[in-house]
Order: sequence, then C-alpha cells, then structure tokens
Amino acid sequence: MGKKRIVTTEGATEGSVKAPVVSAKKRVDAGILFVQSTYNNTKLMLADKKGNALMWGSSGGAGFRGAKKGTPFAAVKVGEMLALKAQNIGLKEIDVIVKGVGSGRESAIRGFISRGVIISSIKDMTPVPFNGPQPKKPRRV
Repeated sequence: MGKKRIVTTEGATEGSVKAPVVSAKKRVDAGILFVQSTYNNTKLMLADKKGNALMWGSSGGAGFRGAKKGTPFAAVKVGEMLALKAQNIGLKEIDVIVKGVGSGRESAIRGFISRGVIISSIKDMTPVPFNGPQPKKPRRV
C-alpha cells in the first residue's frame, strides 16, 4: 500500500478566497443544429457557424434501447439534453438542418426549443434519389 503523504501548501491561509475557475469551453452565441432522423434512431449534432462540431447526442446515448430509439419521445429527450448542454456555452440562436425520414424529426427540434433557444431557419436536406434503383433485367431462358 505504501506510505501516506501529507501535502501542505505554503502561503495559503485559512480564510483566503480562491479565484473562480474559468471554463475552458468556448462561448458560442449562434450555431447550427444537425438532426439526422432514421427509422431506428435520432442523432443531433450542434456545430458553430463554421461547421465545427461542439457537442452531439443520440437516442441510444440517452439510454433508449431497441425499438424505443426511433420514437418521438426519445427524440424529445435527446433535444432537451443537448439544449441543456448548449446553454452552458451561451447558445441563443440556431439554424436547423434536418436529414432523414424518421419519426423524430420535428420532436427533436421541439425538445431543443423548449429550453429557450431561438430558431432562425429550418432546412430539409434529406437526400432524394433522382432516378432510383434500376429495374431487374429480363430473365433469359
């Protein structure tokens, strides 16, 4: 186990006041919220205006498992959780970019704005195929 050490600090008195610890996180007042909603999961990523990722969250990371990850309720909880983190860095306004066709699209945004963040725009960037899959070739006998 070893010997116990007693650490003493010199110059510190009983009634001295320490300086407040400044957070190392950067302050951001505007950002972009990316929402990716599939049938099985909902993922949110918060970035600054340049597109650098600041924080993220997903339904699976919030503790939901299996079929519950794709529900609107799970998306609301992820949105609220990410909004609380965003308030710590001073976020006030966001642009929203939505991808996917899952049921958590709107719910995630509603959960995020329930904490007092202002939305300036919402864009739907869901990829859509313009000619789709090729048909099967005719059977040769």
